[in-house]
Amino acid sequence: MQSTITGKAYVLGDNVDTDQIIPAQYLTYNPAVAEEYKMFGKHALSSVPPAQAGLPKGHVPFHTKDEFLSDYQIIIGGKNFGCGSSREHAPWALEDYGFRVIIATSFADIFFNNCFKNGVLPIRLGAEKVDALFKAAEAKVGYKLKIDLEQQTISAPDGMVYKFEVEAFRKHCLLNGLDDIGLTLQHVGEIKAYEAKHQAAQPWLFA
Repeated sequence: MQSTITGKAYVLGDNVDTDQIIPAQYLTYNPAVAEEYKMFGKHALSSVPPAQAGLPKGHVPFHTKDEFLSDYQIIIGGKNFGCGSSREHAPWALEDYGFRVIIATSFADIFFNNCFKNGVLPIRLGAEKVDALFKAAEAKVGYKLKIDLEQQTISAPDGMVYKFEVEAFRKHCLLNGLDDIGLTLQHVGEIKAYEAKHQAAQPWLFA
């Protein structure tokens, strides 16, 4: 992902689960097929009840939208974001929609890890800080935040800057666009050398 992201923030409540992020009826789509992969983003957050979204007048609930609102890149959530089933389709859907950052007080562990594997930055912040951001975003349609991954800061329009923590290894992977396969391919020379040595020592295994 980019080192800095500036985008609109979409507010959600507590306990947003993976079935709300991407409902079960859409899990049959094949992420290897480009046309079908795009369906995940199209249906992202389509099952979040309006009351849980907590949106003020002027915001567009996802379950009623007809087209992508591509300028939304940040989610401000509450407690236990991404709870429910462990489906990796949830971060697929959010990433495909265009979300790059999720700010919440806490995350479900599997969802939290899956976000990093799919280029989405989950940020844990204290309840008071999240509440301040939530209220500010609720009060203003088009509320924007600037996320600086390199500096590990969230900058708000009122001048407030919030620091956040992220593991150095995960930060490195996000900044360099590395998933598990990409990390492995960094050692392709060593892998080939090992395979050649192994084949020379035990050629009957490769007959």
